[in-house]
Amino acid sequence: MSDVFVSYARQDEPQAKRVADALRSLGYEVWRDDELPAHRAYADVIEERLKSAKAVVVLWSVEAARSQWVRAEADAARAVGTLVQALIDGHIPPMPFNQIQCADLSGWQGETDSPGWHKLVASVAALAGSRQAEEGPARRRHTSVCVLPFQNMSGDPEQEYFSDGISEDITTDLSKISALEVIARNTAFTFKGQAVDVCDVARKLAVSHVLEGSVRKAGGRVRVTAQLIDGRTGGHVWADRYDRDLTDIFTIQDEISQAIVEALRVQLLPKEKKAIEQRGTSNADAYNLYLLARQYWITGDFGDRRREERVIRICKRATDVDSDYPQAWALMGLAQANLRYAYTGNPEADDGAAAAERALSLDPTIAEAHLPRAWRLAVLGHEDEANAEIATALRLNPESWEVNKEVARLLYRQRRLAEATHHLEKATELMESDFHGWGMLAACYLAQGNGDGLQRCAGKLTGQVEKALARDPDNGSALAFGALAFSVLGEMDRAREYIDRALLLDPDNLYMRYNLAWPLLAYFKDKDATLEMVAPALAKAGRNLVRLAASDPNLDSLRDDPRFRQMLSAAAERVDLAVDSPAPAPLGS
Repeated sequence: MSDVFVSYARQDEPQAKRVADALRSLGYEVWRDDELPAHRAYADVIEERLKSAKAVVVLWSVEAARSQWVRAEADAARAVGTLVQALIDGHIPPMPFNQIQCADLSGWQGETDSPGWHKLVASVAALAGSRQAEEGPARRRHTSVCVLPFQNMSGDPEQEYFSDGISEDITTDLSKISALEVIARNTAFTFKGQAVDVCDVARKLAVSHVLEGSVRKAGGRVRVTAQLIDGRTGGHVWADRYDRDLTDIFTIQDEISQAIVEALRVQLLPKEKKAIEQRGTSNADAYNLYLLARQYWITGDFGDRRREERVIRICKRATDVDSDYPQAWALMGLAQANLRYAYTGNPEADDGAAAAERALSLDPTIAEAHLPRAWRLAVLGHEDEANAEIATALRLNPESWEVNKEVARLLYRQRRLAEATHHLEKATELMESDFHGWGMLAACYLAQGNGDGLQRCAGKLTGQVEKALARDPDNGSALAFGALAFSVLGEMDRAREYIDRALLLDPDNLYMRYNLAWPLLAYFKDKDATLEMVAPALAKAGRNLVRLAASDPNLDSLRDDPRFRQMLSAAAERVDLAVDSPAPAPLGS
């Protein structure tokens, strides 16, 4: 029987053949319905092949979404856990399949270095195993590498941001080499903190080599160790240790990349070498500050304005050190936009537009700089212009965590739930430690009535919330999303404990109060408690939160309550915002 079953609409046969042939080249036995025997009933053969396949690859398109055969095959695979999904024309799959992550093969012509193809192969390998190791070397195993997260050896957990930053940058550098296929950062970081067998990692990801290392930063000195390991034998192909001044950190990264190129005997083109050397800044102090600011942005208490103020302060210091650092300007602009629109109605507060323009003047390709622009346009009610900005950001960098998450937040306010869900699934895949992203994904599933998605998400969310609270026990945002997760899982006593603890420790966190409304309304079924919870938030919130309350599908059951209508009307008047409470939209719209 076959390893892989390929499901597709008849109009998509050329792409189905391309996918099947590429999987066969990796050693998999692949079946699609061009191989139906003449002497047996169509439905019987399909059912038999579906049941025996270890992985079922469904190629979604507009036509596939309309096909009852494709839907039935996808549903059968979903039920037994063999479903692997790919988008081939950018069309979001129908419910409930739009709640499951998809590889993006839009425009794919068989490129083995495509991120979407890489994602699909990794999923197939996880279900059906790697045939490359069993049936002889394929091209990928000779030219592929996984960069495991470098260990933080500084003796200070607060330095984790620096070792993670080094790992991400080396991954990015190697990804610029066309002759080398590199496992995505999000996949590699699933091994963070684990004691792993390198050969097992290589087999699981179907790569030829694994890079691992460590970073120790102390004062103005840094020590980086790195070793490239053969995934088949476990032997060291190359290893080195660098004891340098911190100012040499970029040189160290360049030397590691060059050593890997030489060890793997792949060609580094001149334009690729130039791309690797373009890091946004050549100043190690500015780089260190940016990594620190981004870590606070990722792990901070969303809803506590001190998060934004801290990020802005650190980014300003980074741009003082290097005024031509586009990434620092872009992150500063995003934090300024959030501070202006989330926490204050002060029209004089900086909305991040100037910082975003500065970033784009330095690097027109920096996707994140379009996000402050999008937020500014959205809160002013210019929805079409805001959507144009987020479309540009996605085109420039569809693999950006910041872009996918902020796009999802904007789309949620437009009640475009299926699209918001898609981008939040991508964001949580790219940054699994972002509990806030998991919480927003839970809100999307809740609004669409997706119980299966909610259960899966709640399990992930509780784990990330507990990690966040171990770092920061007063994190109100983590407590609020923990309350939602435990409510979904039916652990109502724990949910109530988190609600009470959140209000005791962080009662002035407006977003925390807002997010607590979701479990109170959906699971505790307590309208009075919900209104009491959101009243202080709406009384003080900026435009962003007021606009969210005006459109949030998870608050639709409050819209006929005169108390809520009065609260919302008063808040909208205070921030000079015209809002119309929407009629409930169809789920998934």
